[in-house]
Amino acid sequence: MDRTRDKITAPPPSAVAEHAATATQVVAYLKRHPDFFAEHPEILDALTPPAARGGTGVVDMQQFILKRQRDDIVKLKGQQKQLISTTRANLASQTRVHSAVLTLLAANSFEQLIQIVTTDLAMLLDSDVVTIGVESSGGTKPRLPHPGVQILETGTVDRVLGPERDVALLADATGDPALFGAGADLVRSAALLRLAVSRTAPAGLLCIGARRPGKFHAGQGTELLGFLARALGITIAAWLDLPV
Repeated sequence: MDRTRDKITAPPPSAVAEHAATATQVVAYLKRHPDFFAEHPEILDALTPPAARGGTGVVDMQQFILKRQRDDIVKLKGQQKQLISTTRANLASQTRVHSAVLTLLAANSFEQLIQIVTTDLAMLLDSDVVTIGVESSGGTKPRLPHPGVQILETGTVDRVLGPERDVALLADATGDPALFGAGADLVRSAALLRLAVSRTAPAGLLCIGARRPGKFHAGQGTELLGFLARALGITIAAWLDLPV
């Protein structure tokens, strides 16, 4: 009986040595790059993981892959919830600002415009206090007789905002009576916006304050608030017949 077919031909020593060297190189490379599978997750689909086993030093690749997938799913769900929450907040802010601007444009007189800003705007913007600050010019107080209008010392706007900024968002701040008047005690968070009415008018501020700390914060977008301040400045200039 020919038993040669029952024999298993062993690979040549050179092939065994080459395989061992290659495997050693792969292991060494993976140890130097522990994030390799995280950066190339598609490779995991091509691997043949060992069956679930226990014991010291035995790695269950299937469990590793499943855990990574579960962690990724949890992470994605968290990011999704955060994105939805941010989108809803931005949409609500946009709706409030647009409503506020339309209300400003509907004013029948300059006096009503100022009253809308200093009384109605707080409710429209989901805040608690809104005032207008106007720098005094040459020692003469501007003729804006309304309790919501604050007369500021010359240079206050640049001192509060800085000469290059148009918006300052304060997450946790005590209300400044010079800016918020009698409503300063209510303010724990504020948005201070440069109010550019006209090149011939004194510098001004639109001050929005809220009771809740963190209502306004540094990471918040300022485009909508800037749009509101700009719209108010143009509307005031139109009522006072000033060049924009």
